Amino acid sequence: MRTPSIVPDDQEQTIYLVADDFGKIGRAWRETDYYESADLETVIQDLLTGQYSNPIRIVAFNTSERWSEDVSADVAHELRRRCDLQMRDLPSALSDFVERHEGADRRQLTLRLV
Repeated sequence: MRTPSIVPDDQEQTIYLVADDFGKIGRAWRETDYYESADLETVIQDLLTGQYSNPIRIVAFNTSERWSEDVSADVAHELRRRCDLQMRDLPSALSDFVERHEGADRRQLTLRLV
């Protein structure tokens, strides 16, 4: 019996994995139900809808291009941007993640008074 490979065979797909903190029971890389659900948009939607309890890091990789990268800061900025556009608060499970990874790049926009 052949064991399926965990390495994606789609030459163009970048995979996104979320490390989640479960408190006393530890930290783990969260699995996805389907190969297709490891894309950036699905991960962002899952974060916004509370599928992760306490995300600590997001890593992207593409085996065909031979690279991997911590994309936590980019995802944190995108989560903040989407919540701002929807004029809603960040979900409480994401607040620490976003604050930790936004760093000094978070800028308050100023209004010009006329």
